[in-house]
Amino acid sequence: MTDTVYIQPLTTTSAPQAVDGDAVRLAGGMVYAREFAVILRRDGEVAERVLTTKARIEAVLGALPDAVGAEAEAQWANLTAVHAPMQLGARTIRLDQPQVVGILNVTPDSFSDGGEFMDDPDAMRAHAAAMHEAGAAIIDIGGESTRPGAKAVWEGQEIERVVPAIEHCSGMGAAISVDTRRPAVMEAALAAGAHLVNDVSALRYDPRSLEFVAASRVPVVLMHAPGEGENLHAGGDYRQVVLDVFDFLRSARDRALDAGITRDRIVLDPGIGFGKSMADNLALLNALPLFHALGQPLMLGASRKRMIGALSNEAGAHERLGGSLALAMCGMDAGVQLLRVHDVFATVQARNVWRGMRDAALTDFSMLTD
Repeated sequence: MTDTVYIQPLTTTSAPQAVDGDAVRLAGGMVYAREFAVILRRDGEVAERVLTTKARIEAVLGALPDAVGAEAEAQWANLTAVHAPMQLGARTIRLDQPQVVGILNVTPDSFSDGGEFMDDPDAMRAHAAAMHEAGAAIIDIGGESTRPGAKAVWEGQEIERVVPAIEHCSGMGAAISVDTRRPAVMEAALAAGAHLVNDVSALRYDPRSLEFVAASRVPVVLMHAPGEGENLHAGGDYRQVVLDVFDFLRSARDRALDAGITRDRIVLDPGIGFGKSMADNLALLNALPLFHALGQPLMLGASRKRMIGALSNEAGAHERLGGSLALAMCGMDAGVQLLRVHDVFATVQARNVWRGMRDAALTDFSMLTD
C-alpha cells in the first residue's frame, strides 16, 4: 500500500486583511490563498480529501498517516516559500511577480510561426528587439519544433539555427533561455550567451543532459511530457492527470537535486498541450496553484495552443490572442512566476493592469472596521 499527499490551494483572496489574516502569500508572490484541500492518495486513488484554511492546517496535517507527515509539512512550507530572484547574466529576474518570457522560434515548422524568423534574419532581429523593448524579462529561443508529428532535428542543424539568434539577443543585453533537449545544443547556446536551459523532456531525452546542466550551474526548466525519446506526446494515459503530473514533476525535481542541481536553479512547467487532451489541459490549468507545493518557481506555456482554437470555433494560431491572454491571466491568478508567450506587448500590458489591481487591493482598508 502506497500513500501520497498533496496540498492544493483552492481559493484566493485579494488581500489577507479581507479575511482577517486567514490566508497565506502563495510562493512569495502577489496571490493570497485562502482555502486548501489536503488530499491523501492511496495506491493511485484518492482515499481522503479534507478542506481547511490556514487557521486549521496544523490539526489537519497532524491527523495524516505518519508515512506522509513529513512530505505534507514540506509541501505546506513550500506553498509559502519566497523565491529569490534569478540572476541571468547582468539581468535580475524577480520572482515575486509574474514575468513574461517571449518566444523566438527559429524553425521551419513550429505551429505558430514556423519559418518566419528562421529564413529572414532581419525579421528575427526585429522581432527579438520588439519583445525586449515590450518588456520580456527573458527571450526563449528554440531551433526544434516539438509540436505533435514534428520531425526530429540533427543537433548540428539546431545549433546553426539558435546560435545566431542567441548572439543577437545577447548583444541587446537580453536574458536568454534556450529551448532544447540536446546537451550539445545546450553547450553551444551557453557559449553563445544563453543563461537558462528550457528542456521539454525534463532532462530525460539524453542521459548526458543532467550532468551537463549540473556542471554548468545554470537554471533549468523541467517540463512534464509523458513520452520518452522522439515523441514527447506519446503515452498520455493518466489515472488523475493533475496528481500524475505533480508526481512526475516531483520526481524530475528530485532527480535534478540528486544530480547536484540546486533548488534555486530549478523551474517546473506542467507542459500544457504535451500528450494531454482538452480535459487534461483544463484540469491542469484549474489546479495550477497546487504545483507551488513542489517548492519551485513555475513556468506556464499556453500561448496560442491548440486548445484555444478548439474552444473558439477552430480559430487559427494567429487568431488566438484573446484566449492566450485569458490563460496568461489564469496563470497570474495562480501565482505562476514565468509566462511563456508569443504576444509579449499585450501580455505585459495585461500583467501591468493585473499588478495594479493587486497593489491596490493590498492598500485598500475600506473593508476593515474598528
